[in-house]
Amino acid sequence: MKPSSRESRIVPIRSKIHPTAIVDPNAVIGPEVEIGPFAIIGPEVEIGAGTIIGPRAVIEGWTVIGNNNKIYTGAVVGNDPQDLKFQGEKTRLFLGDNNIVREYATISRGTAGGLGETRIGSNNLIMSYVHIAHDCQVGDHAVIAHASGIAGHVVIEDRVVIGGLAGIHQFTKIGRMSMVGAHTMVVKDVPPFIIVDGNPAKPYGINIVGLRRNGLSPELRTEIKRAYKILYRSNLSVAQAVEQMEQELPGNAEIDHLLRFLRSSDRGICR
Repeated sequence: MKPSSRESRIVPIRSKIHPTAIVDPNAVIGPEVEIGPFAIIGPEVEIGAGTIIGPRAVIEGWTVIGNNNKIYTGAVVGNDPQDLKFQGEKTRLFLGDNNIVREYATISRGTAGGLGETRIGSNNLIMSYVHIAHDCQVGDHAVIAHASGIAGHVVIEDRVVIGGLAGIHQFTKIGRMSMVGAHTMVVKDVPPFIIVDGNPAKPYGINIVGLRRNGLSPELRTEIKRAYKILYRSNLSVAQAVEQMEQELPGNAEIDHLLRFLRSSDRGICR
């Protein structure tokens, strides 16, 4: 007998689902997925090939998880946004490929009043007890350390490192290859390529180790240092610094990205 459409949504071939796990028959489970003891998978969830769901993890809501992710014990992914305006609307969470979500981390879906979705890229490390709130947009290759709290509507660009127990204020942006120190409170945007630390966060120079690890050439690192000096050591306003950088620095992808970031900052930058 031909299986019904509901029955055919779960792909049993080579998947390993523990008998104590609760997997809704409407969930879409890809091949080679592992689901551990007492995990709960909701009806609107889609899980891509090779993903591992640990014991007692909860995956719920309209949540799409890509391939080869590893979600550890007790994590809650795709839960309702913690927003008093939320009234049960259909909102989404998208998690890319090759992410690691450690123990008891929580990642909320979006809100109708925001983007309608939370979106996490690929190759990210989200450590234990991290909270990523509704409508956040996280790029690729980010590291968010233990117990950091990322409030709603935050944008975290590629290859960012956020230290443990940091707090990121809603609607802020964390620029590419920047680093946020442990215990730091970020209330304004963090420009790309720099280190911030403290409460409130203040700049402490270029993230030189991060730039090296990500393969930026010595010439590019020198140009970023020049941009930092113009922005932070010239007693210019941000608008004046942007104008001077445009006049004095050669055009390349990194400097162009920095200039776009500074022009688009709504909250102002850490200074």
